[in-house]
Amino acid sequence: MAQSLELLLIQFLMPDNDARRQAEDQIKRLAKDPQVVPSLIHHLRTAKTPNVRQLAAVLLRKKITGHWAKLSPQHRQLVKQSLIESITVEHSPPVRRASANVISIVAKYAVPAGEWSDLLPYLFQCSQSAQEDHREVALILFSSLTETIGNSFQPYFANLQSLLLKCLQDETSNRVRVAALKAVGSFLEFTHDEAEVIKFREFIPSILNVSRQCLASGDEDVAVLAFEIFDELIESPAPLLGDSVKAIVQFSLEVCSSPTLESNTRHQAIQIISWLAKYKANSLKKYKLVTPILQVMCPLLAESTDRNEDDDLAPDRAAAEVIDTMALNLSKHVFPPVLEFASLSSQSPNGKFREASVTSLGVISEGCLELMKNKLEPILHIVLGSLRDPEQMVRGAASFALGQFAEYLQPEIVSHYESVLPCILNAVEDVSDEVKEKSYYALAAFCENMGEEILPFLDPLMGKLLGALQSSPRNLQETCMSAIGSVASAAEQAFVPYAERVLELMKVFMVLTNDEDLLSRARATELVGIVAMSVGRTRMEPVLPPFIEAAISGFGLEFSELREYTHGFFSNIAEILDEGFAQYLPHVVPLAFNSCNLDDGSAVDIDDSDEDENVHGFGGVSSDDEAHDEPRVRNISIRTGVLDEKAAATQALGLFSLHTKGSYAPYLEESFKILVRHSSYFHEDVRLQAIISLKYILIATQAALQGHNEGMTKTKEVLDTVMKIYIKTMIEDDDKEVVAQACMAVADIVKDFGYMAVEPYITQLVEATVVLLREQSACQLVESDSEVDDDDTEHDEVLMDAVSDLLPAFAKAMGSHFAPIFSKLFEPLMKFAKASRPSQDRTMVVATLAEVAQHMGAPIGGYIDTVMSLVLKELASADATNRRNAAFCVGELCKNGGDAALKYYGDALRGLYPLFGEAEPDNAVRDNAAGAVARMIMVHPETIPLNQVLPVFLKVLPLKEDHEESMAVYSCICNLVLSSNSQILSLVPELVNVFAQVAMSPVETPEVKAHVGKAFSHLISIYGHQMQPLLSNLSPAHANALATIAPQS
Repeated sequence: MAQSLELLLIQFLMPDNDARRQAEDQIKRLAKDPQVVPSLIHHLRTAKTPNVRQLAAVLLRKKITGHWAKLSPQHRQLVKQSLIESITVEHSPPVRRASANVISIVAKYAVPAGEWSDLLPYLFQCSQSAQEDHREVALILFSSLTETIGNSFQPYFANLQSLLLKCLQDETSNRVRVAALKAVGSFLEFTHDEAEVIKFREFIPSILNVSRQCLASGDEDVAVLAFEIFDELIESPAPLLGDSVKAIVQFSLEVCSSPTLESNTRHQAIQIISWLAKYKANSLKKYKLVTPILQVMCPLLAESTDRNEDDDLAPDRAAAEVIDTMALNLSKHVFPPVLEFASLSSQSPNGKFREASVTSLGVISEGCLELMKNKLEPILHIVLGSLRDPEQMVRGAASFALGQFAEYLQPEIVSHYESVLPCILNAVEDVSDEVKEKSYYALAAFCENMGEEILPFLDPLMGKLLGALQSSPRNLQETCMSAIGSVASAAEQAFVPYAERVLELMKVFMVLTNDEDLLSRARATELVGIVAMSVGRTRMEPVLPPFIEAAISGFGLEFSELREYTHGFFSNIAEILDEGFAQYLPHVVPLAFNSCNLDDGSAVDIDDSDEDENVHGFGGVSSDDEAHDEPRVRNISIRTGVLDEKAAATQALGLFSLHTKGSYAPYLEESFKILVRHSSYFHEDVRLQAIISLKYILIATQAALQGHNEGMTKTKEVLDTVMKIYIKTMIEDDDKEVVAQACMAVADIVKDFGYMAVEPYITQLVEATVVLLREQSACQLVESDSEVDDDDTEHDEVLMDAVSDLLPAFAKAMGSHFAPIFSKLFEPLMKFAKASRPSQDRTMVVATLAEVAQHMGAPIGGYIDTVMSLVLKELASADATNRRNAAFCVGELCKNGGDAALKYYGDALRGLYPLFGEAEPDNAVRDNAAGAVARMIMVHPETIPLNQVLPVFLKVLPLKEDHEESMAVYSCICNLVLSSNSQILSLVPELVNVFAQVAMSPVETPEVKAHVGKAFSHLISIYGHQMQPLLSNLSPAHANALATIAPQS
């Protein structure tokens, strides 16, 4: 065989395709015989050309697994000995690597079976050799062997680490240092033991030295290995880096700011900074590295790139990602230097720097939103000025930034609509299509959160948008449709005059079938759903059928994004038709099921060893035996289109069930199975929709099975599954938004189904709530790399608001029985009230205490002394929300706190008094202050100096904004009148005026008006004709309204 095989190997390497194919077929035939192994070994050792030796090694690697067991002990010994000898004397690096891979595979079977006991001692001996080649070979083999027999190295780990460190510092051979660098990378990938990994920290200076040498000698692809090693160290949960973070950052910044290096090398360096910002943010803060990083990253935004280059590798693109990540994790430290950069660069004569100025502000707007909201004036000055820049790229970046602001700086940004909207309207007529497109995006994001402020702009806006929709290229039409959708949402009923024209135009888009038009069709489908929500059922239902038909037919076009938007369209239609949507369920529910059950399409890149297999297309020679090899999974990338489609379909199932209730019965079981499965899906977007939809399915199950014999049991089963999922999610899910939704859903279930329904889960719910309040759930765990200042922990406001809402929900359902549970939750809740916490944390605590006091009642008395000083201090907060919550809380504590609260009445009145004056700018704060005083009067009128309090109190009435306080405020006044209290009867003119305004109010309830009517009648019964002059001062409308609510005697 040996001779014929040698000829075939040579023939396989020929440029002639036919000759190659013939050789490949013959080799495949010969390779079925175990004797091919010794033949290949022979050629690996003796073939004259490196290419033939390399091919022999590659074939050996592929065949050895299937044949090893069939070889005699003598042949096995020969294979092992020959491999070691050949690799030791081999001079060709590719052959050496290929041989190392064969040794690795043989070791996988021979070492655990005790058949190659001299392999590791031989390697250690080689690594100490005076010969450079031997040291290099040992390191190459160590790298290769970690993949197959890594566990066998366990007893030698300490020796190996000192050996690798020594080789990294090898003074005579660059090749040895490089091989050591690769070996370190392999070991780090293999070992997961924290104590072992931590020892690699001392390798960092040597790794940096080797990498710098490689860069200096032009070996960039080797230098990049250092970044792969740092990547492993950064992602490790162990506190690995310590102060070596400084050296890593310095090296990475040197590399990414060197324009002469390859894009990929620079990108890897930027990526390391990005990972550090994501996983080790506190280390960057601790070692004061944020500003030095930004001093490199911000100017990189201005670097000109060849647009033919892979955009993801472009330094400006990568730098923007780093700045974004840093803003999300270190907002307080990022905002000042970026604002300074933006302010200076906006004045630069260089257009790229003016572009970078506004890009940087757009990029940080998500992470630094709170800080930017406080500086909107100067920021908008820069961005709106850049919208008028002579350079197109600057105007485009300014439009992008405005779109980001509109998305993240809500609601504050909308209050600047008078200056912003005209600028955007101007920009949508820019000469550049790119600027136009970004301006439509900005317009869409801006209008989405507007309300009636949009009305004065409606006509010019729709004029421009409808014109553009009919005359622009496809990509502009798509962003234009997004903008029309936002305008329709903001304008609501005022959009009716434009609806017919828009719907007519959408009919054209919704029947397009060419691949390049399907995104436009998707946007059009979405827009019809939004218009339907704005104009309502009565106008929409008669014209719906052709749109529904077009939407359903779109599912035959195999375009994921169209299916995603169509599920959203059906969700909107279900919402406006409610139970009228039942007729469409048989057509649309199966479509949603299909999307939910789609294959994820996870694409996995396999690293099938070194590049040698692809050098000459050797991959063609394969066999089933390869299945025994375990290739390394390098990375997993997901087809995001399918994810978005699944999320939309999951959301649709929940909304269909919520709106069609009993009619959804035939689909409940299958929907429930899908949602349970999706509640633990790998991607948070799908989990989020599943968590929301599970609550809707529970409501629909209850509605569908009411009156059925097993209805109660079935609903209980569903509730049981749903509650267990929610509790598990609260503690174990790693996404804050998903956890927040689970908390909100639990609060709703407690409210809708009552305490008895959730009573079996209350212990676990309380435990989960404690874990969340202590910020110890999976989604809150912070990095372990450095000490985290407890008071500086940046948490997700949305999450903590959702968690804190659980307490009032429990209190409302349980009343005073909530007291023993509240005692467990009180201490972790109060951690958020420390003076060092942000003001939104403190007001969250105050609002929670207020609602707990309201629903739990008397047991709150035991906490008055602990909380009252906090609440009274918050009355003077600079933030209106804090003052409002504090006023409400003072009232509830005084109302429910019993004697414990009495001693604070004087302080409370003094703290509330400024909220009644002209200096208080916020009506809702004033209304809540009035509510607080009303509750105090009702509980202990004798302790209140009514002669001083009532004139101030009546002066701020009627209530202007928070009508939830109406019952407390007007009951208090009416009770004083009905009891003929002398202090209130001295204020009859003021009372008549307030009563008349309440009687006229369109927002006050009949119950409140009945109370006021009774008190007014009482005044008439006391004063009779004396009331006439006061009544004649009222307008006829007010007088009539008063007469209407007064009980007829």
